[in-house]
Amino acid sequence: MDQDQDPMDTRSFNSDDEGELNLNNTDLISQPANRGGPDFMVTDPTSSVSLASNLEISSHIQPGRLKLLTDEEHRVNLAANVRSIWSIPQAEKKLFDQEQYEKEAEQCINVFVKWEEHQQVDFITQLFSKMCHYQHGLINGYLRPMLQRDFITALPGKGLDHVAEKILSYLDADSLKAAELVCKEWYRVISDGMLWKKYIEHMVITDDLWRGLAERRGWMVTLFKPNSQGNAHKYYRSLYPKLIADIERIENNWRTGKHRLEKIVCRSESSKGVYCLQYDENKIISGLRDNSIKMWNRKTLECENTLTGHTGSVLCLQYDKNIIISGSSDSTVRVWSITDGSLQNTLIHHSEAVLHLRFQDGIMVTCSKDRSIAVWDMQSPSDINLRRVLVGHRAAVNVVDFDHKYIVSASGDRTIKVWDTSSCEFVRTLNGHRRGIACLQYHGNLVVSGSSDNTIRLWDIDFGSCLRVLEGHEELVRCIRFDSKRIVSGAYDGKIKVWDLQAALDPRTPNGTLCLRTLVVCQIYI
Repeated sequence: MDQDQDPMDTRSFNSDDEGELNLNNTDLISQPANRGGPDFMVTDPTSSVSLASNLEISSHIQPGRLKLLTDEEHRVNLAANVRSIWSIPQAEKKLFDQEQYEKEAEQCINVFVKWEEHQQVDFITQLFSKMCHYQHGLINGYLRPMLQRDFITALPGKGLDHVAEKILSYLDADSLKAAELVCKEWYRVISDGMLWKKYIEHMVITDDLWRGLAERRGWMVTLFKPNSQGNAHKYYRSLYPKLIADIERIENNWRTGKHRLEKIVCRSESSKGVYCLQYDENKIISGLRDNSIKMWNRKTLECENTLTGHTGSVLCLQYDKNIIISGSSDSTVRVWSITDGSLQNTLIHHSEAVLHLRFQDGIMVTCSKDRSIAVWDMQSPSDINLRRVLVGHRAAVNVVDFDHKYIVSASGDRTIKVWDTSSCEFVRTLNGHRRGIACLQYHGNLVVSGSSDNTIRLWDIDFGSCLRVLEGHEELVRCIRFDSKRIVSGAYDGKIKVWDLQAALDPRTPNGTLCLRTLVVCQIYI
């Protein structure tokens, strides 16, 4: 052996005198000798195991049957062998493979259908785990349409029409219009379920603007009542676009400041000021400094009734469809019939002027210059009983508001206090105003207050944090109201300001862009 040759190098060997052996680093090819015989090929001779096997296999070949090939001979013979393998017709080979696949697939399916459901699922799960991502995508595309179901059409067939109606009742207006066009069965479910009527009723309950329009147009007569007419669905379907047109017109008036100014001129010389009022589509009810309550016709602006009984100025009032409740500087709270103006009840509790009151759902809350808040249970106009007196403010309590969760009060002591409605227990104090607070409204989790420090503040009632301070009025902010879009404030500077509520709740909005419009104060002269 040559000294320079690696003793582990198996790429070449010398044969004995009976034949020649060729082993290179790619493959071993035996060539037929003159006496004939089959070709013979061994792959991967670089592996010691493969090489040993090759040598063992070749041990039975007669001497002289193997010879050392040149590289060129090796390439020519390799190509010839490949051509001989592919000499089998490809069409016949594919046909054989397809037949074999179909036979085996049928056998698998026959076994698969005999299994229990959980066994089938387990098998498919294991089968999926063996597949690649591309195969998963193909199967997903096949399964997606199989998993889709027209449940709205299927439910009525199972006697579940009410379920289909309930599902579609959660759609907004645009989606409900699209659902009508899906098919006849969807349209029938929407029509029979009176879903357009229910949608309008929902909006009237939850949105003040919708409620005002329904009252103004007289639609409240048919809403919230069963309909026996066969064309009721078409009526409410055609009513919706009219409501939307009215809402867009009103929104445009707010944006452009378009308004109509009307004045009520009082004929009583003793009337020197209006302290409070409430109105609806048909009437305006005002509390006057001359100790009276006047009821005005909204359309003609004529006084239709005057309620007398208080011995001091009427500082606050609220009415519903049955009664008017008023508070006065004479320290009393009086209950009146809204139909004929007769006095129904007089409540005597506060020791000084009753500055504000609110009632709803059988509860009334009053506040007074005597620094206290009174909570009343209302069974009927003649049956009103004091439940609890809330004490905590250090100055006159100027305004109250409440819902089922909280009672909110504001005082000349510069604070807003929050109380639990059911237990009447104190919850928290909202601090921030630099002077006394004159007005307030509470709705949802938002409190908006106006103060004699000339500012308006927005508060989160649950956390007690001040969300925004609105500046722009030059004197005491005396009255304030807000809805889902706007805040409207009136001040002693003789101006009404309209603010963008949604922008005010966004801390990124600059303060200078929050006031949408400033109007000359629209007064009712009494």
